[in-house]
Amino acid sequence: MEISVRELKSRLSEYLRKVVAGEEVVVTSHGKAVARLVPPRSRRRGVSTEAELIARFRGLPWVRPGSGEKPALPRPLIRIRQGEKTLAEIVSEERG
Repeated sequence: MEISVRELKSRLSEYLRKVVAGEEVVVTSHGKAVARLVPPRSRRRGVSTEAELIARFRGLPWVRPGSGEKPALPRPLIRIRQGEKTLAEIVSEERG
């Protein structure tokens, strides 16, 4: 079914009901097709299980599975002794 933009604006609810019922609506402007309204695809059709998704991602060449362990944190480079100021404190003082 083809309708004009003006017709769609004036009777939007009616055309949306037709689309939900499965009908395709082509919207025209000055006699040329500018849009097509179709019912949404069912979400159930393309749903994959978690295991399928994991297998699909592991198959990608740029994905490397992790070891499952937490990464080691780097050791602090400088030990701040008691009474010494941290870099954050020094910068804060300089800024006022």
